[in-house]
Formats: sequence, structure tokens, C-alpha cells
Amino acid sequence: MTDVAPATDIVGELIRRGLTIAVAESLTGGLLVAELVRVPGASATLLGGVVAYNTALKHSVLGVDADLLHARGAVDPDVARQMADGVRSALAVDGRPADIGISTTGVAGPDPQDGQPVGTVFIGLAFGNRVRSVALRLSGDRSAIRSAVVSESLVHLRNLLDE
Repeated sequence: MTDVAPATDIVGELIRRGLTIAVAESLTGGLLVAELVRVPGASATLLGGVVAYNTALKHSVLGVDADLLHARGAVDPDVARQMADGVRSALAVDGRPADIGISTTGVAGPDPQDGQPVGTVFIGLAFGNRVRSVALRLSGDRSAIRSAVVSESLVHLRNLLDE
């Protein structure tokens, strides 16, 4: 497990600002949403998470463009952006989408995927009309890469809130 302080800071800031968040994960398999859930009171801001590990679910559940997935595969910056944006609506409560969406997609190993080497990761962030992705090139074993993605996701989420 990682240090809970970054997640505590983020959850506190989201609650203070009255914002909600939804999480879409692939290679992290629920680790990012679990990190946020570790924080007492997270239910006041965290709507939930979707683990779209199978590529087809990125389209059917999160609304990622099927042609994009077919052409480039799941490990792609545009896929990360669409996952982050799509999870806001996928996890809407009473018709209200989440204010923020965050996503993770990439290759934790042991083998390359979609023509991308192990350690290639994209984090998607969606807040208001701002939707972007962050590229990461990580090293280590599968567990280390997945853990690093969670840590990096929290850093970039905090940066988003500071803008």
C-alpha cells in the first residue's frame, strides 16, 4: 500500500469544493479507486469506479470510440481521455455526471500490448471541458508499475485541482 496522505489531501479538497469524482481503470484493476476509498469520508465525493480491463468494455461501458480502439488499441492517449470523460456519465447519480473523471490504461507486463512496450501508461483526466492525458514511461515489475501508476495518478489529480 502507498502512503494515504496524498489521497487524504485530494479527498479533503474535493469535499471542500463540493466536487464528485469517478474512476475508470484498466491496468490498475481497481487499485486507484481503492486508494481513494481508504480515506474516511470518501463517500462524500467518490461516486465509484469501473474496472474496464477487457478492451470491449472501454467501448460498451465507458463510451470509448470503437474505431479508435480498433485502430490503436487500448494503450493510447486518446483512449485514456475518452475513458476519463466517459466514466463521468457512466457513473452519473440522479442524472448528474461526476465533476471529475480519471482513468488509467497501459501495459504492466509481463508482455507488450497493442504494440506498446511494458511500462507505457496513459492517465486520463477530465474536469469541466478540460480533458487531457498524461503519458508515463515506467519500469519495474508488474506490481511496481501498477503501484507507480496509482501514485502518479494522485499527483496529476492534485495538480488538476490546483489549476
